[in-house]
Amino acid sequence: MNRRHFLYTPALLGAGTSYAASETAATIKTRIAKATAAALAMQRRDWEQGTLAQAFLEAGDHANVILLTKAAMVLKTPDGRLAVVGSGSATDPAMGGEAYLLAAKLTGDPAVQAAVQGMLDYLLKTAPRAPDGTLYHVFNNPQVWSDGFFSSPPFLAAAGQFDEALRQIDGFRKRLWNPQKKLLSHIWDDGKQAFNDPAFWSSGNGWAAAGIARVIRSLPAERKDDRVRLAAFVKDIVDGCLAYQRPDGLFHDKMDKPDSFVETNAAQMLAFAIYTGVRGGWLPREYAAKADRMRDAARAKVDQFGYVQGACGAPGFNRPGTSTEAQAFFLMMESASAKLAAGTGRGKK
Repeated sequence: MNRRHFLYTPALLGAGTSYAASETAATIKTRIAKATAAALAMQRRDWEQGTLAQAFLEAGDHANVILLTKAAMVLKTPDGRLAVVGSGSATDPAMGGEAYLLAAKLTGDPAVQAAVQGMLDYLLKTAPRAPDGTLYHVFNNPQVWSDGFFSSPPFLAAAGQFDEALRQIDGFRKRLWNPQKKLLSHIWDDGKQAFNDPAFWSSGNGWAAAGIARVIRSLPAERKDDRVRLAAFVKDIVDGCLAYQRPDGLFHDKMDKPDSFVETNAAQMLAFAIYTGVRGGWLPREYAAKADRMRDAARAKVDQFGYVQGACGAPGFNRPGTSTEAQAFFLMMESASAKLAAGTGRGKK
């Protein structure tokens, strides 16, 4: 499927969904096209390159998956990480892993295959980790971040390393999960044995829900018990977030802190996870309506140039602004919604 075909396919433009009456097919088509162009125009670092590549994978845009993968190979480090600008982080490059794997398969190019295998080997053998095997997110401190749920576990699962993917999820959960709040804190430091950032960052919870949804999708049928366990975890995260959803459908940057700014991308991330779960049959059908509210709110934040405004903004991610990941999750949200609306693999009621 080429990029133009993706942008203009009716099923991917929201057919059968509950958009506002003012939303015509032409308006939807134009917004998706502009958001795609804006995403490709943005400067990107390792996780941004990978998240955008994943967005094109979700959209079936294989041409751009291959292009982003080959571009990521230009900035390959000796230890095997891809798309690294500067020193990079320990596991952020893995956010593109599933898309890069697809590019290796589609091209059959030995150089691409070797590059992707090199990054997988890095995760399995040399990336910094805790004594229990949990991967650290950065090099300079023994820290686990909620962002990590979207990096190594989906890549490992897509590569068939199911036990390792589950071990990472369990290690992250053990350190970050608050069962009373049903939310994840942002950063735990093993050295201090304390939270470096205890906040319930809305985007961090979005990273987690979306990442685990992808792992569930990769698990084979014989892993039924693991799928059920992970699905229950995603549902808990979603329910925890929904308790703090604003009337406009969005969330605050710090989920339980109404004095923090109103943020756009968490809604897109959670909507992607919900649509994926409903389509996969492991989230109840009624959750789709909750995702629709998030999607409608996020769509209203796309400006005339295609940029998703009000997201946790680059480069500091401490203020409202724009980011490559917000562009990517807009596209992922739209793709997941359209696939569900098309009736393919529709979830159980």
